[in-house]
Amino acid sequence: MSVLIAIPARYASSRYPGKPLVGLRGASGQTLSLIERSWRAAMEVSGIDRVVVATDDTRIQDAAQAFGAEVVMTSPYCANGTERCAEVHAALGGGYDIVVNLQGDAPLTPAWFIEDLVAGLLNAPTAEIATPVLRCDGETLQGLLNDRKAGRVGGTTAVFAQDNHALYFSKEVIPFTSRDYSEDAQTPVFHHVGVYAYRPAALAAYPGWQVGPLEQLEGLEQLRFMENGRSVLCVEVEAKGRQFWELNNPEDVPRLEAMMAAMGLE
Repeated sequence: MSVLIAIPARYASSRYPGKPLVGLRGASGQTLSLIERSWRAAMEVSGIDRVVVATDDTRIQDAAQAFGAEVVMTSPYCANGTERCAEVHAALGGGYDIVVNLQGDAPLTPAWFIEDLVAGLLNAPTAEIATPVLRCDGETLQGLLNDRKAGRVGGTTAVFAQDNHALYFSKEVIPFTSRDYSEDAQTPVFHHVGVYAYRPAALAAYPGWQVGPLEQLEGLEQLRFMENGRSVLCVEVEAKGRQFWELNNPEDVPRLEAMMAAMGLE
């Protein structure tokens, strides 16, 4: 099975313009751009045949090529990372059995998240798309709730059936729970990790579908699959002591830097 990782990165984010080029300071004090840290995370994954940065902006292209990444230029009209991944796979001539979308705002994604994701899709031959979910501890859940109280769009949560196929994804914190949890207690809330693994046929079909009301309301690209009758497999992954968060807002920069310092990540 051949596997491609594409890292979609766009400069003109409405919530955080220029986000891929924002610097993040690691535990040693070294500052690297968000896109470089995401690329380095992808390069640590085993069993991958190719890693490319997918962008429509020459500033990101220049920065990525400067640190050694392969870059595929894509259309500025791609609505989201999945559309960009579909364009990349087509531009490369297709031929990959699985395409992984490692979004360029998740530099703390451990290699085993992606390795387990690919394995999960391979072990579910009828599944067309898979995405990781991570059970929240009390501290992570409180972080999600704090973001919503402050009016920030933070992490995404997922609910899924007994067969691990998604029921819904939301930027609200779901399912609702009225309990208070200690920092290290396990909760019933699952943090959606913004990585996807697609089979090529489903990925190629995606740009041809219209944006549905749920995708439009939530701003979550994976809902387009569900609104078109395609099942999304949720693959539970383990933190193994690693902290995880995406860079969604400027306020997340010190949060990620503190996490890297605590974990000793350079």
